[in-house]
Amino acid sequence: MKSKDILQTVVEALVENPHAVNVTESADDMGILLALDVHPDDMGKVIGRAGATAKALRTILRVVGMTENARVSLKINEPEGSTRPARSDKDILGEE
Repeated sequence: MKSKDILQTVVEALVENPHAVNVTESADDMGILLALDVHPDDMGKVIGRAGATAKALRTILRVVGMTENARVSLKINEPEGSTRPARSDKDILGEE
């Protein structure tokens, strides 16, 4: 099974709107990049508490990539029409 298919299957099992899951694959000299799009209501399930689910997905893809002799990276795209406020550098660095 290819890394794209594995990601699609796992994410569809996690979310409440599996029909909205879309995985696109692109390859370059750095490896394989998988871009994940999900329904806006399912973003929390894909990211997980403190990013734990996203980290686990990336770990799975890293292992699958080893069997394909490729470096596999995951990018989770922000859903269309997202109402999440943009993060400033201060938010990221924890400054006030």
